[in-house]
Amino acid sequence: MRRALVVRGGWDGHDPVAATDRFRPFLADSGFRVEVSDDLAVYADPDRMATVDLVVQCWSMGKITPGQAEGLAAAVRRGAGLAGWHGGIVAAFDSEPYLHLTGGRFVHHPSGLVEHELAVVPGREHHPIMAGIGTVRLDTEKYWVLTDPLCDVLGTVTFQPAGDPGQPDATPWRREVTVPAVWTRQWGAGRVFVSTVGHRVADLDLPAVRTITERGLRWAAGSEYAHGHPRT
Repeated sequence: MRRALVVRGGWDGHDPVAATDRFRPFLADSGFRVEVSDDLAVYADPDRMATVDLVVQCWSMGKITPGQAEGLAAAVRRGAGLAGWHGGIVAAFDSEPYLHLTGGRFVHHPSGLVEHELAVVPGREHHPIMAGIGTVRLDTEKYWVLTDPLCDVLGTVTFQPAGDPGQPDATPWRREVTVPAVWTRQWGAGRVFVSTVGHRVADLDLPAVRTITERGLRWAAGSEYAHGHPRT
């Protein structure tokens, strides 16, 4: 039986316990023995990390030691998957090894909840994570992230400029900006899956978001999605 390690903690506003609990039955049904840690020290335990097939991380605005960051990165290089969503993975740690591993960092979101759309990248409609998804309508935090070219971007969100230039309420960007919202990357022998959607547990319960996230977990673990159609 494969092992999934759920690592959760940090800022309570992202409901790390409730959010990850949403996916524990899915992981068990997918053949994983699920373990949970509320301490980042697990990343620095080489014996434990050597047997992990998938790390599901939900840890926002935390502090990670160099040894913990390197332990996580070493596990992924060895072949473990890493998967997460929203601030639990892209607003987690200011650590060079960690940011190099995940390939993206949160830098901005408009105040409050915002109606917007997550669009599938043209040409990526048949990726096992995005197949059959289409455009996803959201009413939640809209994340602007910085990413690197190693990311295989599957979904995006777009920010429009607003207001008159020079006015206090005007956006500082003056043209449309499209940023990654769902991506994967290969890191050594391992896989990384990131979705920026998931500020609230209710966001993760949206059928399309749930499908993307579940598929991403399995993809990161090295198992392609093979269970038919998205949730409706």
